[in-house]
Amino acid sequence: MSIEPAIPSPLLARLSDPDRERMGEAMQALLAHGSILGLEPGQGELYTWCRLNLDWLREVAALSGLQVFNEHESRLIQAIPQRPDLTLRLRQDATLVLLALWYEFDTQVRDHGATDVKLTVEQLNQLLKEKLLPELKEPPSRGRLLEILRQAQRYHLIHFAAGDPFEQSQIEILPTLKRVIPFQDLADWTRASDAHKNPGTAPTEEAETETEVKP
Repeated sequence: MSIEPAIPSPLLARLSDPDRERMGEAMQALLAHGSILGLEPGQGELYTWCRLNLDWLREVAALSGLQVFNEHESRLIQAIPQRPDLTLRLRQDATLVLLALWYEFDTQVRDHGATDVKLTVEQLNQLLKEKLLPELKEPPSRGRLLEILRQAQRYHLIHFAAGDPFEQSQIEILPTLKRVIPFQDLADWTRASDAHKNPGTAPTEEAETETEVKP
C-alpha cells in the first residue's frame, strides 16, 4: 500500500480569510506608497490591523526585501527597502528638494518642538536658494517642482495642496521623510548637501542619486 505524502498547509492558511484580505491590502499599500498613515481618512482601520498583526506583516514584507517600522505616536506603518535595487533613483533636482524638506522638518522639530511642519512653495524655493543652491539664480521650474512634489506626495512623504498662485501652495512634511533619508544629525545632512552642490550647473541635470523610496 502506497502512502501519499501529506500536503503541507500554505503558510498563510493560518490567517483567517478576513486577515488574509487585510494582509493583501497592507502589502499593496506599502508597495505602492511606502507607508500606511493611520491618521488619514480611510486608513485608520488598516493601520490598526497592521499594528495588531505587526509580526505577521514584518515576516511577509521581509520576503519582498522590506523592513517594516511602526511609529504609533504618528499612527504610521512604514516599509523601507533593504536592497539597493529596490530604491528609487532620483534626479539631482528631486534629491535637492527632498534634502531641503528634510532640513526644514529637522529644524522645526528639533529646535522648535513642532509637531506639524508646514511651508509654502515660496518658502521652499527660498530654502533651496539659501541652503542648497547658493550659486544658482533659480530653483527648479514651476512644472518640474510640481512634478517632484506630486511624486513625494505619492510616496507619502508630504501632503501637498496646490494653490493659486502656485507659490502659495501648501506643503506639510510627514515624519516618513526622516526614515526615507535617514541622516543621524545635521552634520550628516550637511555632508550630503555638499555632495549635491554643483555651482554653475542647472538643478535639472540628469544626475541621479539613490534615495530610499519604494517605487
